[in-house]
Amino acid sequence: MSPVTVWTRRTSVTGLVHAAFYPRLVNTTSRSRRGAVTEGGLLLFRVDGVPVLLSPSWWIGSLLIVVLYSPLVGRLLPGASAGVSWALATAFALLLGVSVLAHELGHVVVALRLGMPVRRLRLFLLGGLSEVARTPTRPRHEGLVAAAGPIVSVLLAAFCGLLLVAVPPGGPVWLLVAQCAVANLAVGVFNLLPGLPLDGGRLLRAGVWALSGTRATGTRAAVFGGGLVALALIVWALWGLASGSDDRWLRLGVCVVTAWFVVTGATGEFAAEQRRSWPAGLELSDLVRPVLQLPAESPVESALSASAGRGVVLVRADGVAAGLLDETSAEHLAADSPRSPAELAAEPIRAETVLLMSESGDAVIERVAEVASWQFLVVDDEGRPAGVLHRDDLRAALSGRGGARESRGARPE
Repeated sequence: MSPVTVWTRRTSVTGLVHAAFYPRLVNTTSRSRRGAVTEGGLLLFRVDGVPVLLSPSWWIGSLLIVVLYSPLVGRLLPGASAGVSWALATAFALLLGVSVLAHELGHVVVALRLGMPVRRLRLFLLGGLSEVARTPTRPRHEGLVAAAGPIVSVLLAAFCGLLLVAVPPGGPVWLLVAQCAVANLAVGVFNLLPGLPLDGGRLLRAGVWALSGTRATGTRAAVFGGGLVALALIVWALWGLASGSDDRWLRLGVCVVTAWFVVTGATGEFAAEQRRSWPAGLELSDLVRPVLQLPAESPVESALSASAGRGVVLVRADGVAAGLLDETSAEHLAADSPRSPAELAAEPIRAETVLLMSESGDAVIERVAEVASWQFLVVDDEGRPAGVLHRDDLRAALSGRGGARESRGARPE
């Protein structure tokens, strides 16, 4: 994105607003080399700019699968040596990882096609995660992204099923292909269970959202479904132990880890929904601070005194906006050099830090969550500055501690 930073005393910020609301999607992740160890894991490759990472916990999960699956091979393939059992278990763990990767790539590709940026795709302990950077604004988009993964898994299961026709039955290769078919089918079907954070939970949320018109209602229904899914997993694992099934230890390990993942994910989704829900009756105008325009060369000490709880736009002599006064930086600068130009403590006005006063509350929350800035310039529909929104003021309002007036005192009228 090429931000437009020009704003004059007598000219609106229409150009900046246009850049903010019609952005070119770019990936801002560091351009690490393939194979490099980054935050989140080992970088395998990139898909349309999205990094695909292998978390250290993936190795633990794969080792667990090998250890628990190897004895099962001996029962399914009588006469197989220990070496063959370990080799098949290792191959199965690797192919399962590829299957999970394909599943997650389905989510990534559809999200990108719908214009939703993706931060990264990460494979971790017994699963994967596609980190979509923007919350879907329509139930249809949520449903399409959620359905893409299970569709890929079911197609892979069908492909492996067709391969079984060409492979001689009863041998190690046949068993491996059969297990891959079953595993992909299980991944697809399991992810369709109606509970967050599974794909089925997202489909449930999209459906309830479409019917009720409220995303939060869909989230509550899907979180409840997640609790039922986790309970069912634990019951199934205990049933395997009680009945002495051949795969009881593998089942127990997978179910306990997966149930923990479901409960943790559902709880996180509920908390995130609470943070992104705009309170009824709250207007953006209730939160914004009045905007004050000062020359960029003003002494920083004077600019701080004049701000008095307002947002300050610093403008150079040629009419170009130097940015918004950063109060923290200004305080540090004033302590050392009170006569320094306030421009030295300015935070640049970027396209992504501009909000429309007419934007919906949910859109405002989403933008503030995505952008690493503590203050945002709010403009009217014609691009004229209408105020400044501070992140802390929004957070206070969403957490139920009241609006801007209560969090910082009454604004000057």
